[in-house]
Amino acid sequence: MLNRLNRPSVTIEVIATTLVTGKSAFDREQAIASELESDATSKSAVLLEGFSDGKPCLVDNDHLIIARIATGCLCCSNNMIMRIYLNRLIHQKPQRLFLGLSTDTHLDQITQFFNTPDYAKIIALSKILNLS
Repeated sequence: MLNRLNRPSVTIEVIATTLVTGKSAFDREQAIASELESDATSKSAVLLEGFSDGKPCLVDNDHLIIARIATGCLCCSNNMIMRIYLNRLIHQKPQRLFLGLSTDTHLDQITQFFNTPDYAKIIALSKILNLS
């Protein structure tokens, strides 16, 4: 099948995405690690807001890519940074994506962000874990 530029169409695999919010960075990482145990062979990516408490539960390996960004509002002041890191992770073609947020204050804006035309065809929000 050719697209409008007469180039072969590329099939885009939709990435199942889980948002994890609340509590400490350790608790969010622990919740993500627990979710990852169900299928340790799938390639997964994790974008964490905030830095580790010094006792990380997640470690990069062949099946897990981890990125961290400084704590801050991901839909406001850190939006561009989130997009850059998110795009880098998507480029790695994970089957699953986890986004660890320090708070659920702007959860509606984050979910709306995933429904924008740029991301709706790539990311499918499948679960929200609120640890508060």
